[in-house]
Amino acid sequence: MSAGLGISASLPLSAFAGSGILGANDKITVALIGARNMGWYNLTDLLKQENVVCKILCDVDDKVLNDKAAELVEQGLKKPILEKDYRKVLEDKDIDAVIIGTPDHWHCLPAVEACEAGKHVYVEKPLANSIAESNVMLDVARRNKSLVQVGQQQRSGAHWKSAMEFVKSGKLGTIRQVKYWANFNYGSGNKPVPDSDVPEGLDYERWLGPAPRRPFNKNRFHGSWRMFRDYGGGLMTDWGVHLIDMGLWAMDVKSAPLSVRAVGGNYANSDRALEMPDTLSVLYEMEGYTMSWEHNGGIQSGPYGQNYGVLFMGTNGTLVADRDKWRIFPEGGDENPRMEGVEEHKSNHQSHINHCENFVRAIRYGDALNADIEIGHRAALYAHLGNISYWADDKVVYDEKSRKITSSIKADAMVTPAYRLPWEFPV
Repeated sequence: MSAGLGISASLPLSAFAGSGILGANDKITVALIGARNMGWYNLTDLLKQENVVCKILCDVDDKVLNDKAAELVEQGLKKPILEKDYRKVLEDKDIDAVIIGTPDHWHCLPAVEACEAGKHVYVEKPLANSIAESNVMLDVARRNKSLVQVGQQQRSGAHWKSAMEFVKSGKLGTIRQVKYWANFNYGSGNKPVPDSDVPEGLDYERWLGPAPRRPFNKNRFHGSWRMFRDYGGGLMTDWGVHLIDMGLWAMDVKSAPLSVRAVGGNYANSDRALEMPDTLSVLYEMEGYTMSWEHNGGIQSGPYGQNYGVLFMGTNGTLVADRDKWRIFPEGGDENPRMEGVEEHKSNHQSHINHCENFVRAIRYGDALNADIEIGHRAALYAHLGNISYWADDKVVYDEKSRKITSSIKADAMVTPAYRLPWEFPV
């Protein structure tokens, strides 16, 4: 029995979702939907938490299922049930929480249905592949009082927390600009290859899901799907969500930007299989300062010797951070510095396992989630508005009450995706 609560450890936690605090001896049974890459990484760190077990692996690719199940067995764990249909996972009353590690276009439906089934959810970022999907997920999580942790693990990083606290302290002076940049080779896309037969053991129809039907092409599949609009948002929603989230955190942003304008194009890699711009600059108009995003696919260098990062420019100095460290560059030079010097703060690189621990503690003890669905929703909104402004080639203004882009009919049409039958957009 759970200490002090009288809840049988044999009952699934989903039966008590949102109703109480549980003890350390209660078993948490999880299922993984989308078992490759980040989904697998999430499961691995969740299984390091005490009394967390995996009952089901769900993926549309037999090879992925078999390989990952074998890895669990090699670790001395019980072989999980293997499933291709996420809906059967959600029917299992033993499952307390699901991890959603699918491509972005498959985040919304499983998450919505998991919340409605009383499950807790750990969903990879970005929250969804569109603004409208993110809105629906937010509404359903609120209505069901579901615990939804979004995979923005920097929220659980000790050195990120100290950087945010320093920005909030006022020591940098007045913040006039917040800048983000991400320069990665993978943003250049792959060399084109012809369409081919569907690999054996892959349920390609289910992989496509609500996205348009297209012939199988390996460039649109494992590893590079996010460079195509049907499934992901390129560097803007991949790294943009992580980095922009830091600016929203430090500046206590609780609303949409006043306006967004993006410019860019596929300037250096027009011969590649790539639907995303390899070069993009986005300006976010904020109240009293500006935010800007920049990415360049195909290179690995950037400002301050960092290929990615976030920068807070104040009147007294500038703070620059990435996943390894944060540093201060005082204004005024050595002769007349406007602020005291601050030693470089290094990361302990524990943010991801901390994030998984936080999710388990939220389920078990009622701890607050470090990156709940409100946080994930806001970061996704900013990233998607950047892409929409680029695709519409127009300035966009998003009204949060009506959930519409009021400045451009063309841009507003991109807020909600068209689902392919038999899949239906959740309402």
